[in-house]
Amino acid sequence: MAKQNLHQTFHEIIERHKGLLFKVARTYCGNEEDRQDLIQEIRIQIWKSLPKYDAHFAMTTWLYRISINVAISYYRKNNNRTYFPVAEKLPTVFDPLPNDLQDKFNLLEQFIVELNEMDKALIMLYLEDKSYQEISEIMGITISNVGTKMGRIKEKLKKRFLNHKEN
Repeated sequence: MAKQNLHQTFHEIIERHKGLLFKVARTYCGNEEDRQDLIQEIRIQIWKSLPKYDAHFAMTTWLYRISINVAISYYRKNNNRTYFPVAEKLPTVFDPLPNDLQDKFNLLEQFIVELNEMDKALIMLYLEDKSYQEISEIMGITISNVGTKMGRIKEKLKKRFLNHKEN
């Protein structure tokens, strides 16, 4: 791939999939400065990996794989920082949630933040409506392993909700 074409392709990928990069960064970083640092790290890795991109894989699968791997490494390297909820309170075009549902949503965010970095990535992809096949390809684990891990994560979150209600 010619260098000019590589630059153009890179910029098109970043522009088209900036939401994906932001979503991964938001999952692992609680403040804007850390998010921007992580997004920059992800972009660097995408740039380095672009010449080796295998078109047999969907672009989003490849991007999620790079983004999550960089995010997990970043998270481990910077684990002394404070991380906040997966989804920020962003303006929305939808009606606000009723208070009881908003409270449950906030609890879910809190419980997801407390998961380890691998489980966080799995639940993020699951909540993105990715199939177990897609999650398997992105995470580099078997489909049955995805199913097993998702079952455990769901059970862990369910227990957290039940324990929270009892307190």
